[in-house]
Amino acid sequence: MSGGDAAGTDRVIGPMTTAVHALTSWLTSPRPHTSCQHYRAGRQTVAVKFGRYFEEFEVGAVYKHWPGKTITEYDDHLFCLITMNHHPLHIDAHYAGETTEFGRNVVVGNLVYSLLIGMSVPDVSGRAIANLEIESLRHVKPTFHGDTLYGETEVLDKTESRSKDDRGVVYVETRGYKQDGTVVCIFRRKVMVPKRSYGEARGGEHPGRPVPSS
Repeated sequence: MSGGDAAGTDRVIGPMTTAVHALTSWLTSPRPHTSCQHYRAGRQTVAVKFGRYFEEFEVGAVYKHWPGKTITEYDDHLFCLITMNHHPLHIDAHYAGETTEFGRNVVVGNLVYSLLIGMSVPDVSGRAIANLEIESLRHVKPTFHGDTLYGETEVLDKTESRSKDDRGVVYVETRGYKQDGTVVCIFRRKVMVPKRSYGEARGGEHPGRPVPSS
């Protein structure tokens, strides 16, 4: 609710107003990595960042990816069929229940790995020029239908390119774990990422993004 006071100014009262002011302050305040502010036609817009430039990676930093993903039976069966992996441990519940030590279907490892790669993109490789190498991949424990997978990535090292001064290589380790904290998958990879100068020369935060015509 609002009303004019004696000085002619408006007074807005209530928790909704407080929430709106708090949200407006959060959106317009400068924050590292999460957003970049632009001004267009007298309006302030927020360009959400995706990935990191080489300068933004810090050795020892750990990025906790969000949200997690609950893996369903459908997810597992569809992935197996698409990739032509028809091993009965993954798609035959009777076989898995009667003849294996697990007593039930196990989620195919490549799905677990693929989900973790995908989870890491906004924090690690969203600006990548190239994924150069998967150095190691270990499936530590099984994942079952109904388990929820979470991931986090640690920066192990970073090296500037010796041939081009607008990029570098980041060396990271990603760990995946279930809802109870059990680690199920660990892999290390090297990613070629651009420096800020590379991005600015190609359009900034959202290279190639068109401008609405109206």
